[in-house]
Amino acid sequence: MKSLTWLVAASLLMGFGAAQARDNIEIVGSSTVFPFSTSVAENYAKKTGNPAPKVEATGTGGGMKLFCSGVGVATPDITNASRRIKDSELEMCKKNGVNAVEVKVGYDGIAIANAKDAGGFDLSRKELFMALAKDVPQEDGTTAANKFTTWKQINANLPDTKIEVLGPPPTSGTRDAFVEMVMHEGCKSFDWVKKLEKDDNAKFKAICEGIREDGHYVEAGENDNLIVQKLNANPNALGIFGFSFLDQNSEKVKGAKIDGVDISFESIAAGKYPVSRPLYMYVKKEHVGTIKGLEDFVAEFTSDAAWGDEGYLADKGMIPMPAEERAKFAADGKAMTALTGL
Repeated sequence: MKSLTWLVAASLLMGFGAAQARDNIEIVGSSTVFPFSTSVAENYAKKTGNPAPKVEATGTGGGMKLFCSGVGVATPDITNASRRIKDSELEMCKKNGVNAVEVKVGYDGIAIANAKDAGGFDLSRKELFMALAKDVPQEDGTTAANKFTTWKQINANLPDTKIEVLGPPPTSGTRDAFVEMVMHEGCKSFDWVKKLEKDDNAKFKAICEGIREDGHYVEAGENDNLIVQKLNANPNALGIFGFSFLDQNSEKVKGAKIDGVDISFESIAAGKYPVSRPLYMYVKKEHVGTIKGLEDFVAEFTSDAAWGDEGYLADKGMIPMPAEERAKFAADGKAMTALTGL
């Protein structure tokens, strides 16, 4: 046992030794947070003279796996997330000696968008669920394989066009958030399914989280630029991605109304848009003081100049948190307060 303990300690020391040789910050994670993190990286480099952090869009789930895999130069210093860390991910971090510092950085909305010159959509979360569910609940308490092929079959007021939605893969935080805020809510419009949420949560999730695999939902990877290209090539298709990306590509795509509410900076900030979510970054506490500039990068991200009401991240489409919430997470980031549980 003593020899095993010595080996673990030695490996950690080797990891830190290697980390000391790395002079740049490495960031992975959410494609939604990617443009914000990249903007902060550029400003951090200008202000400090340090090398700009390397930022990769691996998806929230992929980023968590890399981040929580251990300590040392071969592992990232920060992971971005378009949802909160899961219990299972936090456990993996702890198991591998990683203490994660949670910093909520702002809010974003999930857009259901199509080509700018195509017809507009006004969709309810129930209609979206009916279009994308693998199995559709029936009034008699059973489910049936989804046979809807056009929007008009779901609602006579919707277009008579093929249901084709380009969306994120299971590793994406946007996919997780979409399932929770759209699929769950649409599914609960059936009273017997809503009752299952309390009575048999496993069955509830099995019904409400299954997304069809017959070509009407197309996994488009983590590359939102590719989705925009495909939407312009196919005016009948819809795409799922963050509001910030919609905002940056407003000359090419437009967002649908969801439950009668337009997606906009104002509607998300006011809490009116029904499909909005918080955004996070997680910092590896073990790398603080070892990876050059890590504390300065967090300080830049949590500065009023960056995430404030008039900050440069708001110009890129991120919805700022209220001042009190910003103060709380800025303090956590400065103190490097690690998460102990959810």
